[in-house]
Amino acid sequence: MIHTDYDRQIEILNSTLWESRALRPRIDEWLNNFETDEEKEYALYMLSRLMFFNSSNIRQLLKSLYRDLFQYPIVEDIRRTNADTLDANLIEDLYREELNRTRFLGVGNPSESGVHLLYYFRQENRISKDLFVNTDDLVIYEKDGNGNLQPKLREKYKEVKRFVFIDDLCGSGDQATNNTSNVHRCVTNLRFFAKEAKISYLMLFGTTKGIEVVRNSGLYDDAQAVVELDESYKCFGDKSRYFNDGIHKRDVAEGIAHRYGRQIWDKYLSLLGKDKAVREKIADEFALGFKNSQLLISMHHNTPDNTLPIIWFDEEESIWIPIFKRYNKEY
Repeated sequence: MIHTDYDRQIEILNSTLWESRALRPRIDEWLNNFETDEEKEYALYMLSRLMFFNSSNIRQLLKSLYRDLFQYPIVEDIRRTNADTLDANLIEDLYREELNRTRFLGVGNPSESGVHLLYYFRQENRISKDLFVNTDDLVIYEKDGNGNLQPKLREKYKEVKRFVFIDDLCGSGDQATNNTSNVHRCVTNLRFFAKEAKISYLMLFGTTKGIEVVRNSGLYDDAQAVVELDESYKCFGDKSRYFNDGIHKRDVAEGIAHRYGRQIWDKYLSLLGKDKAVREKIADEFALGFKNSQLLISMHHNTPDNTLPIIWFDEEESIWIPIFKRYNKEY
């Protein structure tokens, strides 16, 4: 084995970027999940390629999201509609008018990461808390003449021109478009009750495929990411950026990650009492991350399920010991 090089890399990453989350004892515990020296070698190699975004990184990205994806386009439009004016006071006054007719929303319920980020987003960009709203607060339900509950947009949101959803990661695009999600329900209501309003979906990270799914859904007027993750970030894809060292083979790494990922899900689903057919279907689809995302990414506040399960799986520690924990949703 040639652990030494990766141990040193991981030690540096851990002390400079990873917020000391992968200290040596934890790494050893994680490596004990794997059976052979070759598997441990490949596991360390994949860990050394993980992208981790600490608290400071996330705050800077939230600044970029506001500035580059929200503020600058509005300022450009203001200048264009005012004879390319350079009058800073005029631009500032008109921008403030536009901002005050905007509402920012998180993706998911109040306990999830998209909503959690709004706190830092508001702090870093010095935005009034009055411009933030929960997805379920936009609409109220009132009884009609027959006693049936009917949705109605709250009066105070009828003059809003922009509704901006903010998320940390768009992997598959499922959360933003799935018709069972509260986001989909909220956007559908806005499309009906606020037909003139612009609805945007802005994210810190988005896979090229996920962004396309959101754009093609017809739900949003705009979908953009600060950092777009192209096909090269798919760990075992044909364009993978991770296996160019001349030593580690992509197919070998994929075989290891898939075998353990599949075992993890099969064991977990067995504990939940799922039958074999269900276990096999889910295990195959999620062995390399949600809907085969194959990402190697983690963030200060959580590790997305789009990342390889061998990195984060912690649903049941008797099954697997993670190296970067994922704080999963409990329903």
